[in-house]
Amino acid sequence: RLDNLRQNGFGAKDLDWKSLQANRLEVLDRVQSRAEEYEFLTHSCSKGSALALMEEFGLGNWAIIRAMSPFPGFGMTGGICGGVTGSLIALGLFFGSDDPEDYEGTGRTMTAARAFIARFKDELGTIMCPELQEDLIFGRYMDPRASKENFAAFKNARGYEKCALPAGVGARLAAELILAGNNQLD
Repeated sequence: RLDNLRQNGFGAKDLDWKSLQANRLEVLDRVQSRAEEYEFLTHSCSKGSALALMEEFGLGNWAIIRAMSPFPGFGMTGGICGGVTGSLIALGLFFGSDDPEDYEGTGRTMTAARAFIARFKDELGTIMCPELQEDLIFGRYMDPRASKENFAAFKNARGYEKCALPAGVGARLAAELILAGNNQLD
């Protein structure tokens, strides 16, 4: 599937919103599963969550995925989880506008972002990478980019498998907001 996306892209789709709504749980499960899979394959929670949402809803392009490269843990500095940042990018693509002075589009995106962040915190307890690693994933903060030893320990602890959870949860929560559409956010 990833190779197919590389070859054929994932640009704009003519979405059947009635079908998406009728198959809501299937869509949410698919988005979550793919975000987890893409996180594992790309070794990036931000790319995994964004890619699954962009694929499902026909958003964006490969330049956006490339731009997601420094977003896991904000450059692995202990910042916001990439499952959050990747999902926020997709929400911006969906609710935002191509017009930089479209303040209503900015407002829709901010409303979606606030709802998303609150739901992510409710679901996983925090949006911060170190806290997710300590409280949910490993029992401690691995800080994989701090040293070669930390990176080896992260890989040995199956970090790319385990860190797929926040990417999947984030993508699912963002997909819920996208499926709810603008009417639910006003």
